[in-house]
Amino acid sequence: MATIGLDSLYYAQITEDENGNETYGTPKILAKAMTAELSVELIEAILYADDGASEVVKEFGSGALTLGIDDIGSKVAQDLTGSKIDSNNVVISRSEDGGSPVAIGFRAKKSNGKYRYFWLYRVIFSVPTTSLQTKGDSITFSSPTIEGTVFRRNKLDGENKHPWKAEVTEGDAGVVLSTITGWFTSVYEPDFTEITPLITITTGPQATTDVVEGSISGSLSVVATGNTSDPITYQWYENATATTGGTPINGETSASFDIPTDLTVGNYYYYCVLSLSGASDVTTDVATVNVTIA
Repeated sequence: MATIGLDSLYYAQITEDENGNETYGTPKILAKAMTAELSVELIEAILYADDGASEVVKEFGSGALTLGIDDIGSKVAQDLTGSKIDSNNVVISRSEDGGSPVAIGFRAKKSNGKYRYFWLYRVIFSVPTTSLQTKGDSITFSSPTIEGTVFRRNKLDGENKHPWKAEVTEGDAGVVLSTITGWFTSVYEPDFTEITPLITITTGPQATTDVVEGSISGSLSVVATGNTSDPITYQWYENATATTGGTPINGETSASFDIPTDLTVGNYYYYCVLSLSGASDVTTDVATVNVTIA
């Protein structure tokens, strides 16, 4: 699906141990993003046998990242390009300077309103380029462009490989909600452990609700969360006793259930069954609706 926007441009500084393995600092805002272009160069090897190509191996070699931004502050310029801020807060770029590797994160809005999130694990930037021109009859914006080379990181992931990019789309099946909400809190670390979908009920329906015949109002409700982006579905049931095993109520498939207004004096029993793709169904406690005479 096409993307229609770009925002939330972050960078995280890298600290390396003696083996070059990266530790990422807390992400910081880089600038307001305008454009982002990423191109990839692959390393290819072809094995020839019997006068033809027998095997082809392609691996990531490097990438080029070009960012169009509204402006780059002095502190960001120092962190990304290796320039130096002097005692008067003037940014000094020197011929000997070289940028330190950083991780770059951003997100792109899709045409359906969801976002696709990215982290590039190791990028080295050059000094920003700026195009300037005098003011004419119309207003023309000039903004800096910063170019970086994308490398694979040195630190191995859980499958002993060298990742260079992490990418996730909001709302995709199996995507854990905390992955999306925490994307820019820290640089995402690959996790190859299997996630078991799970429903957690935080608030169940009230144990007993007293209502008056002829003037019944109110509702029963349940509050629950799932650990994946798939939606939780609901089905309310009624029963003649304070147990499960009752009959599903037609059309009552939301987290809230309005108590029927035509009940007569007596006790009525309701509960809700919650479902989530890949998870075991979860049933609330049985709630009693006690209808009294006016």
